[in-house]
Amino acid sequence: MKIRVERDGLADAVAWVARSLPSRPPVPVLGGVLLDAGSGSPADDQGEALTISGFDYEVSATVGVPATIADGGRTLVSGRLLADITKALPNQPVEISVDGARVTITCGSARFSLPTMPVEDYPQLPAMPQLAGELTGEVFGQAVAQVAIAAGRDDTLPMLTGVRIEINGETLTLVATDRFRLAMREFAWKPSGDVPDAAVLVPARTLADAAKSLGTAGKTVELALASGDGLLGLAGTGRRTTTRLLDAEFPRYRQLLPTEQTSNAVIEVGPLVEAIKRVSLVAERGTQVRLEFHEGGLKLSAGGDDEGSAEEEIPVQFDGEPVTIAFNPGYLQDGLGALHTDRAELSFTTPNRPALIKPVGEDGDVMPGYLYLLMPVRLPG
Repeated sequence: MKIRVERDGLADAVAWVARSLPSRPPVPVLGGVLLDAGSGSPADDQGEALTISGFDYEVSATVGVPATIADGGRTLVSGRLLADITKALPNQPVEISVDGARVTITCGSARFSLPTMPVEDYPQLPAMPQLAGELTGEVFGQAVAQVAIAAGRDDTLPMLTGVRIEINGETLTLVATDRFRLAMREFAWKPSGDVPDAAVLVPARTLADAAKSLGTAGKTVELALASGDGLLGLAGTGRRTTTRLLDAEFPRYRQLLPTEQTSNAVIEVGPLVEAIKRVSLVAERGTQVRLEFHEGGLKLSAGGDDEGSAEEEIPVQFDGEPVTIAFNPGYLQDGLGALHTDRAELSFTTPNRPALIKPVGEDGDVMPGYLYLLMPVRLPG
């Protein structure tokens, strides 16, 4: 194999593929990146291209970059090392050549020689499942980010580490929960033909990483699904990735959503977030921040006599019965930060029942499509 490729495109592609590789691969070849010159690529259908791929039996990532190919071929090298090298190269064209069991990377006056891994031991990359529909890249990227923050990180509870994707006609619903909070986002998409209603559970971290790179403004993301084979695929901007679905039962979350409220507050997000940051400085390990809502105002407080205390009052637009409720400050800030609006509505039933946080638009109305449910922390006494 002997090729020439632009440095920036190569570095971006290798970095994206390497991010999906396991930090401790069970066998060395699964930590490798496959360089394939001359067999076509999703990035450049009209000219020569280098296809860069990674696969660990759970997640696959493939991207193509334009290249000038003198001699075609395939080689497998350490993904992490190749990512570090290509990121550090000077901004000049890169030449890659393979001679026996070594691959040589030359860029300007820099030259690297790396050992290759046996290509014949590398697993076959999974094919993309059948196309289910298309999404607006920017909407998809924002929706996944808004929901994935609520996913659990405890691998012993796999049903809580995923994002549930529900297909219902022309509506797509994303949901995640770690038992302490829940985030849900609904938005329109373009199903491909007569796609049956379905619900699948996708690893949250994998989905978030893919959405971050594919969810580009002005671009389209293709969603492919083979629920029978337990596989989901995403493609866009010349990149494609597949992931194994989680074989776990997601909690029945809709019964958790309050159907009524006794009070609600509309508040400026920026001042509230800053106040939470200040008063939580004295909260022991971020245990709780107390919020006392009353007509026209909100008093935040944290801590106690032993570890110091803090309080701050900010104005709110409040309707209903006064309520005193406590939350984990980090979870509360996550929910407020996910709204992407200047104002938020917080609605309550009782201090021991979940609260809802929703975005409020410039016209003062609650915006449909997103909600963040947050379990309160029990107040002492």
